[in-house]
Amino acid sequence: MSLLTKKGDLWVLNKPSGMLTHPAVHDARAARNPLPDLMTWAKEELEAPDSLAPCHRLDLATSGVLLASPDPEVRGAIGKMFAAGEVTKKYKALVVGRTNRKGTIRRKLQDGRRGRPLDAVTRYRLDSWLGPFSLITARPETGRKHQIRRHLQSIGHAVVGDDRYPPKRFRKVPGFPGRLWLHANELTLPDGQRFRAPLPDELADHLELLVSMNEEPISEGE
Repeated sequence: MSLLTKKGDLWVLNKPSGMLTHPAVHDARAARNPLPDLMTWAKEELEAPDSLAPCHRLDLATSGVLLASPDPEVRGAIGKMFAAGEVTKKYKALVVGRTNRKGTIRRKLQDGRRGRPLDAVTRYRLDSWLGPFSLITARPETGRKHQIRRHLQSIGHAVVGDDRYPPKRFRKVPGFPGRLWLHANELTLPDGQRFRAPLPDELADHLELLVSMNEEPISEGE
């Protein structure tokens, strides 16, 4: 985990997998099995203001770029950008199977809070085939819960390490890094500000292993 940059009241953090975005709701289960959270870490290790709070969220198992601010007006403004689809989000994912070179997934996803399916769109582009796996860049255009994971599973390309939305058939992953293979590596705001987070060591090392075993480069324009 680390501070990527700080611009005024905007904090750009690199969340690791297995860490909550913010403190868990205090209930019996949380008390028995407390999990670390990024906001508490930032306040303890970076001396961030007590009012620091996230502008958006990342799943517990997902790593990568996360925006936070102590200013509620800044959080509100960025939250509206996310809701309006004005923030460009890019994720790196290793998925089971050999995907097409690019694709768009348009499938409604059930929303538990609203109690009905909502429109959802995810675009992806193939970076390389790695044997029976594919490294892709995913770009969700909407922000439904677990959208990338649910969408990719729905087309037969579950994210490696996803126990909640697994592939139909188990496939052994050489050198499996022991976590969900999904990383939010880039965010671009409407004004052009772009923030990137490098792959964490466990994913970078695993990718290097797979590449050394069987990379099949994809040519531009294919």
